[in-house]
Amino acid sequence: MSADTKITRKQLIDLLNEDLAREFQAIIAYTIYSQTMKGAAYNHIAGELELHASEELSHAILITKQIDYLNGVPTNTPKEVKISDKAEDMLRFDLENERETIRNYRQRIRQADALSEFALGEVLRKIIAQEQEHLQDLADALGIDTPKIDD
Repeated sequence: MSADTKITRKQLIDLLNEDLAREFQAIIAYTIYSQTMKGAAYNHIAGELELHASEELSHAILITKQIDYLNGVPTNTPKEVKISDKAEDMLRFDLENERETIRNYRQRIRQADALSEFALGEVLRKIIAQEQEHLQDLADALGIDTPKIDD
């Protein structure tokens, strides 16, 4: 399905549930990584990841509220969380998850707008702003340029 293809409300609910599962994944990953990351070089970013976990929880609440508004049933199952004992791996896992989240929310905004669900689009735009900050924090911690997001 093309990102710009008009979809049904049911399809939108299903896609939002995938997004919610990804938010749950992020909450779990950021919580675990922030507490298990070792080494002086990672002390600052571990604190940032702890903050990211709470922000992802607020995103999950917002997505859940939108699914309920659309008369859907929110999922309670997270996507799989990758685990590593290497701090750099944890940061790379998070970086890729943030890229995927931003890419999907961009698509979801176009889909919501096509269904005239403009309030959903506005909620997602606010979430994307924080997700982009997360992406920047992770790229900075890895010492790399912020990755491009392909739509």
